[in-house]
Amino acid sequence: MQRDLTQGSVLKSMAAFSLPYLLSTFLQTLYGLADLFIAGQYGGADIISAVSIGSQVMHMLTVVIVGLAMGSTVVISRSVGARDARLMARAAGNTITLFLGVAAALTAALLLTVDGVVSVMSTPPEAARQTRQYLMICFAGLPCIVSYNIISAVLRGMGDSRSPMAFVAVACTLNILLDYVFIGGLGMAASGAALGTVISQTCSVVFALLYLRHKRRQQRFDLPMTAADLRPDRRVMGQLLRIGLPVACQDAFIQISFLLITVIANRRGVDAAAAVGIVEKLISLLFLVPSALMSTVSALAAQCVGASLHDRARRVLRYALTICTGFGLCCAALFQLIPEQALSLFADESEVIRQGAAYLRSYVWDCVFAGIHFCFSGFFCAYGLSSLSFAHNVASMVLVRVPGAYAASMLYPETLYPMGWASPLGSLLSAVICLGAYGWLKKKQRRDKKAFYI
Repeated sequence: MQRDLTQGSVLKSMAAFSLPYLLSTFLQTLYGLADLFIAGQYGGADIISAVSIGSQVMHMLTVVIVGLAMGSTVVISRSVGARDARLMARAAGNTITLFLGVAAALTAALLLTVDGVVSVMSTPPEAARQTRQYLMICFAGLPCIVSYNIISAVLRGMGDSRSPMAFVAVACTLNILLDYVFIGGLGMAASGAALGTVISQTCSVVFALLYLRHKRRQQRFDLPMTAADLRPDRRVMGQLLRIGLPVACQDAFIQISFLLITVIANRRGVDAAAAVGIVEKLISLLFLVPSALMSTVSALAAQCVGASLHDRARRVLRYALTICTGFGLCCAALFQLIPEQALSLFADESEVIRQGAAYLRSYVWDCVFAGIHFCFSGFFCAYGLSSLSFAHNVASMVLVRVPGAYAASMLYPETLYPMGWASPLGSLLSAVICLGAYGWLKKKQRRDKKAFYI
């Protein structure tokens, strides 16, 4: 199951890793989209808002967990590139120990503060009860989400993005079936959507463990991990956290900025809340390509770093930037033409569609600029410089995204179009900072005659 990505064509290696990863993240995003779509078929704006707000909170938590797991993926990828089996085993074992602690702490804290979360989100009163029920069920199931991401981070670090795709495919298929049973058949509304998600995630983790046990018996799972590797190792744990923690904080700040924008929209009423929630789901679907390429860049470049193939790492970055920019421009052009048709898939209220279409026309440009800084973030992580990604995302949030959205909401209360520009302009600032940081690092490398690698 281990795959060497330091040999052969760069584009072929990127395709071999990124396409299964892209499908995996598409299926994960389909969870939320399916919940929203099916809830819209059997309920009104209150249920749509509840599922939208609840799934945004869960998406934020998942993204932060995935960000923290980036440290594991990078360290394991470096060990694969350096042919260091012991480091790979210790990194995998310490990943399990770290995330078990994270899962226990998060679950307890969130179950105790669920009412505060609903309040902080400025949830419309019509949707508050449904939102609380959704979050209570999902918070209780958080250990399963963490477990899936532990397994996926280790396998992707080993260059295997296909197995996680199979695990999430099981969960997604089951989730859609359970949504129709719980929401449509039993009329459980937002609680049904949450219950379907938790049960499907649990089944996915069970399937993954059985699959890995089967592969190990066949001697096709080449991870020489023992119980001793679960014991925290100061050096290895330090590497995991030094890379993963800034990424987790960065992703948390990004999601907080999106949640604050949602709060601003929620205060404009249930129609605006539903419109923004649907557009956020659509944008998250489009962002799968930049996200997949960010993870591809981090995994491939990290293997190249371990093998001291720095020119190949830079080629990976250049190809990813080209693909992301082209994809973003195509998305931006398409959704200038069909925003109403896209919104009508999830809602039939004319006011929700009208407001959502205006918001989507401006927000979709974020696909262009976010793709650029996503690729650079993956590259910086591969070199252990994830603090750079954290810095540019914080600057974007504090200086542009949140104040821009608030100002646009105050100045243009009749439309969401100006508010939609806050995120693209924030990403533009991040892209400019990334380009400057990359240029400075290249000059430093030439001057010091060594790679900027920690």
